Amino acid sequence: PEAGITRDSISVDWDWRGRRIKLFDTAGMRRKSKVQEKLEKLSVQDGLRAIRFAEIVIIVLDATIPFEKQDLQIADLIIREGRAPVIAFNKWDLIDNPQELLAELREKTERLLPQVRGIQAVPVSAETGRGLDKLMESVIKTHKVWNSRVSTGKLNRWLEGILAHHPPPAVAGRRLKIKYVTQAKTRPPGFVVSCSRPDAMPQSYVRYLTNSLREAFDMPGVPIRMALRTSDNPFAGRAKKR
Repeated sequence: PEAGITRDSISVDWDWRGRRIKLFDTAGMRRKSKVQEKLEKLSVQDGLRAIRFAEIVIIVLDATIPFEKQDLQIADLIIREGRAPVIAFNKWDLIDNPQELLAELREKTERLLPQVRGIQAVPVSAETGRGLDKLMESVIKTHKVWNSRVSTGKLNRWLEGILAHHPPPAVAGRRLKIKYVTQAKTRPPGFVVSCSRPDAMPQSYVRYLTNSLREAFDMPGVPIRMALRTSDNPFAGRAKKR
């Protein structure tokens, strides 16, 4: 739908294949320079509030002009808030080369939103209803991943393999040591890595751990939080007295 047409957020309780769902249809968000009326400003605030309280957020993009700057800013907000995004490429009934364009759009999605690698992206048509069942299947699948938990045993067996093949680099001549990893939360999945010097760990290695974990435990399309903590040993890092 074109941003600016819907003004009020509408909530609907419905049943989809035996599953109770609350759906919020929010106002479209235009660039700030185009937001003129006070009512529309309030509608945008309402939409932002809905994002913060949602679990899954469907980003509806116009397939003929996808990924404008505002679209990416909204997606980034959704990810920072820890919500799980699903993309719907709307107006698919107007596309002449659907297979070619879908491959192109999915590749572009992966490149522009690396924080949620493997995000579900579904072609739909609000005009004909095409693709809506597939969209809902993607929503349910993403919600399951967003709410998933991995046992500490499995995580640390995975970590052993990671450290054997690609250990963290040395910083200032000292090797960084990782002791263990555990999952601290879900919705979205959050993990705590116990290591010797958290502040010295390169962000590139943290991204490597995150991407490897995502692939190993099949967690596509959702934000993954990775926090580094010092070990529980209060004497870690201190020179031994002789």
